[in-house]
Amino acid sequence: MTEKFHIATGLAKIGLYLRAEGWQQAETESLTPTQAQILVHLVRRGPARITALAEELAVTQPTASDALSALIRKGHVERRPDPADGRASLLHVTTQGQRVAGVMAEWPDALLGAIDTLEADEQGVFLRTLTRMIRELQVRGAIPVQRMCATCSFFRPNVHNDPAAPHHCAFVDAAFGDAKLRLDCGEHEPAGDPETSALWRKFLGTSSGKVDAPPAATGETS
Repeated sequence: MTEKFHIATGLAKIGLYLRAEGWQQAETESLTPTQAQILVHLVRRGPARITALAEELAVTQPTASDALSALIRKGHVERRPDPADGRASLLHVTTQGQRVAGVMAEWPDALLGAIDTLEADEQGVFLRTLTRMIRELQVRGAIPVQRMCATCSFFRPNVHNDPAAPHHCAFVDAAFGDAKLRLDCGEHEPAGDPETSALWRKFLGTSSGKVDAPPAATGETS
């Protein structure tokens, strides 16, 4: 068995643990895993249409529709008119749903404890590696597009000479290191295809190597 299969086995074991925890948490709140995912997603990202939810969670629209119907019956979610399109509706989490989602959104203590055993530099390497793997899965169409630094128009990779904080976020106008890379950011603004390719090359250190001054926090791209 080659190294890549050992890595895949390790990821599968972590995934198995997370699925088991997800089932247990959902069952505690009398929800299915899909219902729990939808509820947490709506709280984290705000109101959405059913088509967007199905795409983000990588489930079929009928599956999402069935789960949402149950959440509406339970009083966790409600439909409201979409201000941008009077013929459509947006799904909003109710106060009751927010309470339930708060419980569901908490990561298991055992997982957080395991991460805490990693040194800061190890966490940075791990997060950088995850970023590379997730982007490759996106490129292959295996998972929905994620709102991560590496595909954001505000991201300026490797523009600082400080090894601890080589990157720059133009949204908050601050330098940061690999350990602060985000895989799901609420302020994410998708970069265009050519820009994303350039960002990715520089993130991997395959660009010209020239260190540029960080741009102003206007969201404009260089």
